[in-house]
Amino acid sequence: MTTATTGHITTRTALLTGTAMLAFAANSLLCRLALAPKLIDAASFTSVRLISGAATLALILFLRHGTKGRPEANWRSVAALFAYMIFFSFAYLSLSAGTGALVLFGAVQLTMFIVALRSGEHFSRLSWAGLTLAILGLVYLVSPGVTAPDPLGAAAMAVAGISWGVYSLIGRGARDPLAATAGNFIYAVPLTVIASLGFISQYSVSGHGFALAVLSGALASACGYVIWYAALPGLTATRAATVQLSVPVIAAVGGVFLISEQPTLRLLVASAATLGGVAIVLAQRAHQRAQRPQR
Repeated sequence: MTTATTGHITTRTALLTGTAMLAFAANSLLCRLALAPKLIDAASFTSVRLISGAATLALILFLRHGTKGRPEANWRSVAALFAYMIFFSFAYLSLSAGTGALVLFGAVQLTMFIVALRSGEHFSRLSWAGLTLAILGLVYLVSPGVTAPDPLGAAAMAVAGISWGVYSLIGRGARDPLAATAGNFIYAVPLTVIASLGFISQYSVSGHGFALAVLSGALASACGYVIWYAALPGLTATRAATVQLSVPVIAAVGGVFLISEQPTLRLLVASAATLGGVAIVLAQRAHQRAQRPQR
């Protein structure tokens, strides 16, 4: 999918982008709302989220293209999507919405930066400083202390972030992102059903928990991705990456007002360091691209 090459953003693009960011942050809030009071077990939440997301995307794809073709599976993408979904759910058994979103976002961005470095991209000194600041922010967040998040939860969310970073890197060249996403969701369903069977001893599903999982899958995930893909043509690649800095902030604010989570000084400092560091790297990469001679 192509992105805008100009600096102008239309009102439509701005509205679509803002709505997509709210949807992505809502995943953290919905998951936490369902799992913190144990309204549903983590494996079942993942299954319901994936199945409802797959059904919604399949319906949208059918309404857009009819019966033309069948979504193809990229099994690396399917595996990465499933890993993201399952580790995301289990991480939120113990993490607050804001902490989980920050660890997730940090892991996604660091994964992409590492891949860029391994592919030969040159980082300026300021980019290295930003990358170091982001890493130190995450290290500080999970370092031992009274307000430190649960280490297993943080580790699970880091794996979820790495998986989502890998998923994004694999799928960035897709000719039809919506069709690719629909196919990946559909083919990930058997994996999540098998995982749920593996945790059958922990099975616990209430009507409220089931509804929250459906909202996460059908609205925050499936519709969120559709809206995001609609916004992308109006955004430059750097702006598309930068705007996602808002997701952990939205999740943290939502956690305070909707779930009564208490923000800690550790989370505030870690957020400033991690998000600020990532912003520095993104800004420097955009500057380097702008300085390259046009062909």
